[in-house]
Amino acid sequence: MQKSLKTKFLGHTINSPLVLPAGVIGMAFSGFNISIENGAGIVTSKSLTMKPRTGHRGPIIAEFEGGFLNCMGLCNPGIVDGLVEIDQFKKRSNIPVIASVFATSTKDFLKLTKHVNNSKADFLELNLSCPNVFDEFGIPLSASHDEVYKITKAVKQISTLPVITKLSPNVYDIVSIAKAAESAGSDALCMINTVGPGMLIDTKMIKPVLFNKFGGLSGPCVKPIALKLIYQTYSAVNIPILGMGGVTYGEDAIGMLMAGAEVIGVGTAVHYRGIEVFNKINSEIMEFMAENGYASLQEIPKLEKLKM
Repeated sequence: MQKSLKTKFLGHTINSPLVLPAGVIGMAFSGFNISIENGAGIVTSKSLTMKPRTGHRGPIIAEFEGGFLNCMGLCNPGIVDGLVEIDQFKKRSNIPVIASVFATSTKDFLKLTKHVNNSKADFLELNLSCPNVFDEFGIPLSASHDEVYKITKAVKQISTLPVITKLSPNVYDIVSIAKAAESAGSDALCMINTVGPGMLIDTKMIKPVLFNKFGGLSGPCVKPIALKLIYQTYSAVNIPILGMGGVTYGEDAIGMLMAGAEVIGVGTAVHYRGIEVFNKINSEIMEFMAENGYASLQEIPKLEKLKM
């Protein structure tokens, strides 16, 4: 029986359901190339802001037994230079690219959207949920279903690309926020962003490990949270979900699909298993399909939806 990992996402046919999320490999088009050569089906830019950002002072990343804590601080080259890298990549590849953008107001999200409209990107991601810039910008916009609705609605009115709203796990009622994004016209959801912020302490130095003190959690420790929130959201909305959070092995990716995700982000696992992680997970998904008699990803069953 011929097995295939081909699937569709927002009108694009992709060879693998695996997505390189924002901020994992940097911003250069060469990093995108390395990801697709190693099995990624979609790549995402760093979250781009109107002006370049250097991010926080180091240390900005710390490993612990369950994953990583990071406070990158949205370092990026700015929207103009960032889109140049996307356009350079698209001259060499037909692999879909998500242009991720971050702002703190509807006005700036609209400015960013106009820039992306003039690029070769295939999708626009609204990052409303970065937890490691709390010190600068306060509570993420995705904590408010009113803000999520307002920004998504405004962007949808001018965007020429499908819009993906990126949601935070650090909320009380993810379902109402996801529904707000859907009712505003969002074409898909991306979830989850990192959990937290959290903290690690160097007990010998008697100080926080991260210079910024707090950072977002990623890696295997967040997978149960991601699965639960994705499943709840899948049960409540009718738009596709880009699911991520702790995916390290093929079994993790299968769980994401069963919880309701259409495509799957793989981020922290690049550290654990190398950039080859995409091909490794693709192979592990294929092995699962062969063992269980599935010819395509579409045959892998979803969990029964929660009764809302």
